[in-house]
Amino acid sequence: MPHLRFRAVEPQTVQPLSKSLIDALQPHMDCPREDFTFEYIYTTFFHEGEVSPAYPFVEVLWFDRGQKVQDEVAKIITHQVRGMVGEDIDVAVIFTALNASGYYDNGEHY
Repeated sequence: MPHLRFRAVEPQTVQPLSKSLIDALQPHMDCPREDFTFEYIYTTFFHEGEVSPAYPFVEVLWFDRGQKVQDEVAKIITHQVRGMVGEDIDVAVIFTALNASGYYDNGEHY
């Protein structure tokens, strides 16, 4: 934990981000490196009945760490994704806070 899910980003972009983002985010999130997971999700976007290009969309599932940390994490993710796909590209970062009592690891909740 945290889980980062990437849409509208190529897998060859997510792969190097899985190292550089851990390097940058781990001190802010105060969790072990091995707790981070990165997922590439193949997605097709549609608009007005047509296939539509999309800008990078990063979903962060995590235990809430407060607004200040969330703002820092969003900026780091945006900066690194733009560094890979282009500085003029919009990047969406969406946070979903998970409840520790609803998250189980090997049958035990946090």
